[in-house]
Amino acid sequence: MGLKKICQKLNPIEQCRKYNLSIWQCPSFLFPLSGLITILAMIGTYFVAVEYTQPEIVALIVIGITAILIIIGYLIIKGFEDLAQANRLKTEFVNIASHQLRTPLTSIKWILELIQKSKSLTHEEILEKLDEIKENNQRMIRLVNDLLDVARIEQKKLNLQPQKVFLNEIIQKLIEEYNPLAKASNIKIILETKSDIPVIIIDPQGISLVLYNLLDNAIRYTKGGGTIRIKLTKKGNSVRCEIQDEGVGIPNKDQKNIFQKFFRSQNIMEYQTIGTGLGLFIAKAFIKESNGKIDFWSQEKKGSTFWFELPIN
Repeated sequence: MGLKKICQKLNPIEQCRKYNLSIWQCPSFLFPLSGLITILAMIGTYFVAVEYTQPEIVALIVIGITAILIIIGYLIIKGFEDLAQANRLKTEFVNIASHQLRTPLTSIKWILELIQKSKSLTHEEILEKLDEIKENNQRMIRLVNDLLDVARIEQKKLNLQPQKVFLNEIIQKLIEEYNPLAKASNIKIILETKSDIPVIIIDPQGISLVLYNLLDNAIRYTKGGGTIRIKLTKKGNSVRCEIQDEGVGIPNKDQKNIFQKFFRSQNIMEYQTIGTGLGLFIAKAFIKESNGKIDFWSQEKKGSTFWFELPIN
């Protein structure tokens, strides 16, 4: 190993960049710093004791130095916790990405082998198999796009391009796209809006992705039929959108984590094994970047209502 690589390996700043931590979160920086401060504190205490004979002054200085060391000790512990969390998220990322990609790729492989080897498939059956390939391909594209969005969010490079947008038009198009899936699950989608909804200035692709994630979740987690209501209203200087479902709901113990990256509540995974836990994380990031706010209320086995508000420019 060359000298340059050794220096980079030992360089605390490089270690911080590797795990996407600030220098005040990085143990490889804080630990040497605490050692340096301890040495300086010992030397300083010696000179203070020589210079001052009043025990009160010496005690105050020692207390001050001790407090600094305690704070640094806390930062070191927190740094190790952040480092462990970063490693855990990286492991989860690899596991989720590999699982979510392996399943559709394997399915595509089997379908292609079936088409290649079977001589009895009719034209209609081949078209059905090709539709399955298309669906799996779309699933992989969505996953890759989600991962790219997460990377841009963490690097603070969303690069939104705000334009004049009518939310009711975007929602109507989304409902038309999702109606076949909803009908297949015996779900009715109802849009409740008024004519006075003003235009807002927002990135159209970003808000479409937010609505897509919220409506997709509402459909997938509403089992046995039901109704999804999308309410669009003007509230003060904001436009408010609510998506209300009659689905499985979110347990109280999981609600505080629902917008976290990769998080999926246990009851949701029982109903729907496919998912990355990235949709709500991405939705919240886009809404916040657009100076809006997003939240929800939910009751297990009763349903959920996710809502967001965006300012009228």
